[in-house]
Amino acid sequence: MDIIIRQVMPEDLDAVTRVEAVCFPEAEAASRVSFAQRIQTFPESFFVAEHKGEIIGFINGCATDCSVICDEMFEDTGFHKKDGLYQSIFGLDVMPTYRNQGLATRLMKHMIEDAKSRGRRGLILTCKDKLIGYYAGFGYENKGISQSQHGGAIWYDMILEFES
Repeated sequence: MDIIIRQVMPEDLDAVTRVEAVCFPEAEAASRVSFAQRIQTFPESFFVAEHKGEIIGFINGCATDCSVICDEMFEDTGFHKKDGLYQSIFGLDVMPTYRNQGLATRLMKHMIEDAKSRGRRGLILTCKDKLIGYYAGFGYENKGISQSQHGGAIWYDMILEFES
């Protein structure tokens, strides 16, 4: 399958909002306003997967000096620090018809390589218990239950630290 992974552009706003609405429950999904702010503030760490001109997935998150994600980061782009030590992952979305074909892995590997090239110390994310093993496959370490209350779910803090 011919997939292009590229940096997000402002004209992708409606498409990423639609993908998010399919991939996450309403209580957890980022809003159009939130995506507009993310695209404006940290497009360099927001990548989309495109197939035949259609956005079918994406990965995004701000750079920060924090080693865990707090709920405020999802809505307040003021937490972004261009030269931050860690690359956060707010979302890794893939449309259902394109799942189980390696696309999420390609997006994650792209973000990991980008973070390395920018001199980051590592990456951070939160996930539900059923995805701990998936992220561990990339080298993420489970740091236990997160303080995050996002969407009323139980989340786990995960960190991938690069060797110095």
